[in-house]
Amino acid sequence: QVQLVESGGGSVQAGGSLRLSCVASGYTYRSPCMGWIRQGPGKEREGVATIDSDGRITYSDSVRGRFTISKGSAENTLDLQMDDLKLEDTAMYYCASENPLLCTTTAATKFRYVGQGTQVTVSS
Repeated sequence: QVQLVESGGGSVQAGGSLRLSCVASGYTYRSPCMGWIRQGPGKEREGVATIDSDGRITYSDSVRGRFTISKGSAENTLDLQMDDLKLEDTAMYYCASENPLLCTTTAATKFRYVGQGTQVTVSS
């Protein structure tokens, strides 16, 4: 059973930064795609960023240039550096993982394994 545990959410003013982290365990498949998805109040789930086992990265248009996804220093860890945060970035952020044909932000919204989430709130 794959388990994903997020940390690092919180409240920040617009223009500020936060760093999210995820620790994964229980993988039974090779070459997982890992990523971040989010769901804001009254909004649909959105793929934010993904990274595959070869280090290829995708970002949604809404965060490209402001967010940076990376693998952590420890095995099966994932980080998301979020800079220049905007009010519309307010959402519950989830770490997600799968072994899909395509490791993209669109695919990430349907990943089988999703963590419990960490709240990010951006205020003016």
